[in-house]
Amino acid sequence: RNLENPMRGLLCYLAVAGVSAFSPAAAPRVHLGLNAAAPRFAPQLPALSKSRCATLHMQEAAAAEPPAEKDGLMETLTTGSFFALWYLFNIGYNIYNKKALNALPIPYTMATLQLLVGIPYCFFLWTTGIRKAPKLNAGNIKTLIPVSLGHLGTHIGAVVSLGAGAVSFTHIVKASEPVVSAALSAMLLGAFYSPITYLTLLPIVGGVALASLKELSFTWLGFIAAMGSNLSSALRGILAKKTMGGGVGENMNEANLYGVLTILAFLFMLPITLALEPPAAISAAVNAALASGATSGYLWKQSLMAGAFYYLYNEVAFLALGRVNPVTHAVGNTIKRVVIIIASVIAFKTPISSLGIIGSSIAIVGTLLYSLAKSKFG
Repeated sequence: RNLENPMRGLLCYLAVAGVSAFSPAAAPRVHLGLNAAAPRFAPQLPALSKSRCATLHMQEAAAAEPPAEKDGLMETLTTGSFFALWYLFNIGYNIYNKKALNALPIPYTMATLQLLVGIPYCFFLWTTGIRKAPKLNAGNIKTLIPVSLGHLGTHIGAVVSLGAGAVSFTHIVKASEPVVSAALSAMLLGAFYSPITYLTLLPIVGGVALASLKELSFTWLGFIAAMGSNLSSALRGILAKKTMGGGVGENMNEANLYGVLTILAFLFMLPITLALEPPAAISAAVNAALASGATSGYLWKQSLMAGAFYYLYNEVAFLALGRVNPVTHAVGNTIKRVVIIIASVIAFKTPISSLGIIGSSIAIVGTLLYSLAKSKFG
């Protein structure tokens, strides 16, 4: 009997602790479509004092509030960190990539190397168990091939454009991707948007036209390659919707999907590069760069760092955008483009006309309005 009261207290505490382990405040966040406000499961323990259990429930709930607030703060800080790294890695990629292309004007080789650099990183994570390895059969790979070709075209177009002109101009043209996406969605998927959404495409087209009209570093190759990148990116999204609606394989989260697409894109890119830029052309470009005063260490550093930043910024982008809603995604993507344009203009001292500034601003604002209108009106 002397042990009865302490044992009752212990049982009541364990019961409350067991319940709290399944409560939303303590459990990891798993989106299963369940109502977070659903009543907690409370096992029946008739031998326990109701008032004592009620008191302990109140104490437990009070004690759980600070961790919940702390978890919310940590979620915000984590998401903010992902966005900061996304911007930082993206800026690093564009700067290192442009420096590498200035020294070695072999864009197809550089694009291939950038795809290759991320592959050892993927295999390291998979073989060490840090990340679960994807499980794919032949049918899954066949499904992913068209999407990987879209991924490949997006990358090739961007690298060729960055090599042919200014980084800022490439990103101004890239801002017109929603126009291409809307047109292809209508033609290939039969998906039509609200008239308000289509109206937001006008400032995008007008802004890019204004920016291109007086762009001091304008080249047709840079413009066409950037538009080709837009076309491939839109096709990648459409093909993903048509072929991957039910998911593909096992352990195919967003990061693993990007890793698999990168591997497939590299395999398709390699023969294209060897055909367009054979070893003799690569050797000639390297020798010319060395003769102009560049060191082999400088060339390797710019090339490898561009590849590392390319893979990391894309992976962090998946992690960042997977944690926010479409509106925040749209705002974040718009800010990213502004940050890259400003950073590249400062880093390379790129001259830009007043009309170019006005046109790029109109195009970028139009991109944001399009994303917001599409999210609200469809």
